[in-house]
Amino acid sequence: MRAARFRTPARILGLAGILACLGLPALAADPKPDASIKNKSVEANVYLDDKVKADAALAADCLAEGKKWIDKNAAEAAASRKEDPQSFKDGGWSFERRYAVHSVVDGRYVSIRRDDDMDNRGAHPNSDVNTILWDATEKKRISIRPFFTETADDGPTMKAMLQAVITSLNAEKKERDAGETATAEWYKDLKPTLLKIGAVTLTPSTEAGKSSGLTFHYPPYAVGPYAEGQYVAFVPWKTLKPYLTPEGTKIFGGAQPKADAD
Repeated sequence: MRAARFRTPARILGLAGILACLGLPALAADPKPDASIKNKSVEANVYLDDKVKADAALAADCLAEGKKWIDKNAAEAAASRKEDPQSFKDGGWSFERRYAVHSVVDGRYVSIRRDDDMDNRGAHPNSDVNTILWDATEKKRISIRPFFTETADDGPTMKAMLQAVITSLNAEKKERDAGETATAEWYKDLKPTLLKIGAVTLTPSTEAGKSSGLTFHYPPYAVGPYAEGQYVAFVPWKTLKPYLTPEGTKIFGGAQPKADAD
């Protein structure tokens, strides 16, 4: 007669059962993507955090954008696989996009950080970061223009803003001991224009309902070598006080919380 196979507790209970027996909390399940595609060429997922989902119009806007991003990458992956099937022998390309709220100011202005991770089987995976400023009252995307008296290219506001960004980046590079990478060469693509200064969010504040300034987000390669990863630059609102409109004066105040600075 064949001996009975010994069944370990893990096989009987599973991991969830073992954790329960030990009085430990269950592991959180992986979040379900809000949009996805998976085939031989590509796997791509889009996630919206709960704060984004809390605003139906914002969620719909982000999801529509995310689906277009998935479709674009899926088409490019399929075309690449057709042209060079051998390059997909170890698997397809993978993409992930996450939308997360960075701050809500005056109950109206919602800053969203959009992070992308991409792996197309190159030398190494890549990442990108961008931002969205959402007007929850008007239910549309806006820029930071309403908060400043003028934002002309190479104008006084944008020049002051860019100088403050570079000062913040240099301080961060010094903190990281980045050494020789803290040179003007890495900032040559930054320009005193809204389209060339960097992706921006309204920074949280120690004062409820206010923003303590502007946070600029930079992906790898933007202001430093790939190995240094992403950078952020913080510009305090007081630096830009001379250029604020009444609406800007209304929404800015307080200081950057330590948790956000970290």
